Amino acid sequence: MNAALLALALATSDPGHAVAAPTREAAPGDARVATLDAMRAELSRSMERLRLQGYEAPYFLAYQVKESVRHEVAARFGAVFADDDRRERNLFVDLRVGSYELDSSGEDENVLVLGQDGPSWFAPKEAPLDGDPTALRNSLWLATDERYKEALASYFKKKSREVYRQAEPDRAASFTREEPIRQVAPEVPFPFDAERWRAVSREITLLFRDHPDIFDASLKVQADKQIRWFTSSEGHAVVTESAIYGIHLAGMTRAPDGQLLEDGRDFYARTEAGLPSREALSAAVRDVVAELEALRGAPAIDPYTGPAILEPEATGVLFHEAVGHRLEGERLDDDKEGQTYRGQVGRMVLPPFLTIVDDPTLDAVNGVALNGRYDVDDQGVRARRTVLVRDGRLETYLLSRKPVKPFTHSNGHGRSQGSRTPMARMSNLLVESAKRVPAAELKRMLMAEARRQGKPYGLVIRDITGGNTNTMSWGYQAFKGTPRLVYRVDATTGKEELVRGVELVGTPLTSVNKVLATGETQKVFNGFCGAESGYVPVSTVAPASLVGEIELQRVAKANDRAPLLPAPWTERPAGPSSAPPASTPGAR
Repeated sequence: MNAALLALALATSDPGHAVAAPTREAAPGDARVATLDAMRAELSRSMERLRLQGYEAPYFLAYQVKESVRHEVAARFGAVFADDDRRERNLFVDLRVGSYELDSSGEDENVLVLGQDGPSWFAPKEAPLDGDPTALRNSLWLATDERYKEALASYFKKKSREVYRQAEPDRAASFTREEPIRQVAPEVPFPFDAERWRAVSREITLLFRDHPDIFDASLKVQADKQIRWFTSSEGHAVVTESAIYGIHLAGMTRAPDGQLLEDGRDFYARTEAGLPSREALSAAVRDVVAELEALRGAPAIDPYTGPAILEPEATGVLFHEAVGHRLEGERLDDDKEGQTYRGQVGRMVLPPFLTIVDDPTLDAVNGVALNGRYDVDDQGVRARRTVLVRDGRLETYLLSRKPVKPFTHSNGHGRSQGSRTPMARMSNLLVESAKRVPAAELKRMLMAEARRQGKPYGLVIRDITGGNTNTMSWGYQAFKGTPRLVYRVDATTGKEELVRGVELVGTPLTSVNKVLATGETQKVFNGFCGAESGYVPVSTVAPASLVGEIELQRVAKANDRAPLLPAPWTERPAGPSSAPPASTPGAR
């Protein structure tokens, strides 16, 4: 979605700090600009007057306010269990002491030095919901004062280390210099027909009552909107809006041996109208039921090492966990991290037919809207399509305003949730391949590779719920994925058999470098990714991939019993009261 933007001509009063005058060029009566004006007024006051005698004044100051609105309706087995509306505003203050070359940011920031003789108090990080400019400025004033004292303490602790440590001539600077952006995006419509979704959620989840082996099932409809204000001493003045709608369908049962089995569908859209219809959701229920019933009867397999085809969603998760997180810039400059790709720029890190791109400006692929779309990141830097790996060779990292040598500028990937400190994060990660073959040929290659390795079968991983990874130096460099549907493919006949009881594991460099070929069609995996700076919306776009060697380990053993009694609605006494309740909308 390429939103139309209103340019703001902002004067600067101090070339050193580029503090812009309040904005007046948006639509008349736009309350969002009034909020931005209040933020800029308090920022200007702080930059002009905030200083502790004998100590440095701030050289950089930025304010960000995020308003989050959520509507949620959730149902189980024909009844509404949740019906919530929430709205909140959080603020974030980025204040830096020192200079772009060496400042107060880093591992010691946000550590407030307080006396031990009295109670501690921390400035609230909430902003007023009603937009009162005086109340907003008061919240910013308190948070800025606190952050200034923290920054001074952090800066002098950082400087004191130079007494004991040798100088680091190759040390990267602390902060990049970027051109300020001035724009106010148009308002994003945010309808939510709660009455309709209450009726739909009742109707759809009622379908599970015909399948007593599925002991829990739910449908959750969510609508999230974010309005963001950002301004800085460099001259930024930004207002953005975005919305994501989601429907999450889930069912749960147990295999005869007690293994917990889960299945579901997730649908995302940027508008309410883009969500699936009743008919599409009913079809999704039928698919989930069929898959869960098939999984109950599927054999559990032993741990496996050998060739496998990862369908597009699974390929996307593999590259997100094994490669993407390890290319997030801060991880390359932190001694506590494994720094997998540090010093590898210009070197081959993947098979030569693979290219990896992260593109926050990409709106949709094959008609599917991408969760990771944005125009300006959380540090006021324009989003930018970035080729990370080209033809197997590493070109750059995902970069925030924390420089990582040899790079001195952000590529617009500083992201965060709420009031957390932004860091380099993925947005829309694309896996592109120059070695594409039809699906039938990919399966033939899988069977041939299994025979070559002396394996009786290969695997096809058709669906996956997500994954996680460890990037820290004190732990093993590994990742894990949770597949929903795994098929065993006979190496001779090609017969496919659904199996269960395993999860995908591996070490990143080994796994991604054993990709032998890919399919022809790219598909989208939408979701949210959690890391140090919180949960942010992301997408992966990838083809199916044939991996020469993948490892699956047995899931944690679970032999819990299924519910001892049958579900109440399966025991219907004679008479008119035996019918299930009608799915008519109820009072809110």
